[in-house]
Amino acid sequence: MAFFSRFFKFMSHDMAIDLGTANTVVYLRGRGIVLNEPSVVAVETLNGVKRVKAVGDDAKLMMGKTPDSIQAIRPLRDGVIADIDVAEQMIKHFITKVHGGQRRFMRWPQIVICVPSGSTSVERRAIRDAASNAGASQVWLIEEPMAAAIGADMPVTEPIGSMVVDIGGGTTEVAVLSLRGLAYTTSVRVGGDKMDEAIVSYVRRNHNLLIGDATAERIKQEVGVAKPPADGIGLTIHIKGRDLVNGVPKEIQINQGQIAEALSEPVGTIVEGVRIALENTAPELAADIVDQGIVLTGGGALLQGIDEVLRDETGLPVTVADDPLTCVALGTGRALEDPIFRGVLHSA
Repeated sequence: MAFFSRFFKFMSHDMAIDLGTANTVVYLRGRGIVLNEPSVVAVETLNGVKRVKAVGDDAKLMMGKTPDSIQAIRPLRDGVIADIDVAEQMIKHFITKVHGGQRRFMRWPQIVICVPSGSTSVERRAIRDAASNAGASQVWLIEEPMAAAIGADMPVTEPIGSMVVDIGGGTTEVAVLSLRGLAYTTSVRVGGDKMDEAIVSYVRRNHNLLIGDATAERIKQEVGVAKPPADGIGLTIHIKGRDLVNGVPKEIQINQGQIAEALSEPVGTIVEGVRIALENTAPELAADIVDQGIVLTGGGALLQGIDEVLRDETGLPVTVADDPLTCVALGTGRALEDPIFRGVLHSA
């Protein structure tokens, strides 16, 4: 009996999912991270009937380039599900892809999904329903900052205060953790998406050039900075878009100093979120944070100079996790596998 129990547990392929606004990362029990793709679904409408045409990498390539019959949709906004039907199709696609399309002789998996700490009960129910309808036998939830801290090897099970700042695509989660719990947490609905929007707005306002989200994301990744370079200019990049005056395609050159100016507002909002968290932290925990410092996770932690800005504003040590992009998924997976972290999971 024990053999069959272990056999079915292995065959179940229980999984942990970082269902992010920008990317979905899947961690499979016993195998680690097996999938990391954009949270995008391309839906085709023919004769009034909708069907999924592409998901993930293939769907992202279509963004901004689709005919009227095809729509590239991002089913998550600000870290929560905005379109439950499309999100369900996306989760189902990723589950099937992870299992190689084979579902025979395998019981439905248990799934752990991370949610923003500030998400409402309605938003959490939407995530639970999407995962259940996609084939989960049981759904567990874990708060994103807790998952990020576990993934970054922070001492979350010990009586030590530590602070994590997870800068995702839709939200920035700021939390103080101790003894498997969140002593204080705040969710700021600013992340990589708002940074992209800020770049689009800046280029439009200052150069009369309309660029797409994909171009803004490329600018952010290649030359994005949180603070102006020493010479005020730094690296430059050529970008293409549509001239709003003449209506024709045009190419211009912008520099890092201009990008830092464009990103000043979203970066300032993140800094303010950290300040508020520190102001609301109990004295004993605050004393620990002076020693432990602040750990940055999430894709936004890769923005050049964001750690320096936080260090200058708070006076505390600030470090970027070893693998910030997958920290949340790794932490969610460890919570699934390691009984020591079971107490941080919530039944959906």
